[in-house]
Amino acid sequence: MNIATIILVYVVIWWMVFFAALPIGVRAQNETEEGVIEGTVPSAPSNPNLLKKALYTSLIAAILTTGYYFLADSEIISFRAPR
Repeated sequence: MNIATIILVYVVIWWMVFFAALPIGVRAQNETEEGVIEGTVPSAPSNPNLLKKALYTSLIAAILTTGYYFLADSEIISFRAPR
């Protein structure tokens, strides 16, 4: 398998997992005790934890990409068109 394919699969999986993880554990400013920061929308997240989510996403994407690589390399499931 080509290294470019592996990188592309990793990037696609990373973004899919990241977008799925974005709403997890987010509370709006109007739901917290601190209240709404002046000049922001009340529904804006108070602490989105983007770095933490990016790190978890990287780990999950690496695991899923490794699984995809071994599954495609072992030819248990063929991702190629039949000849």
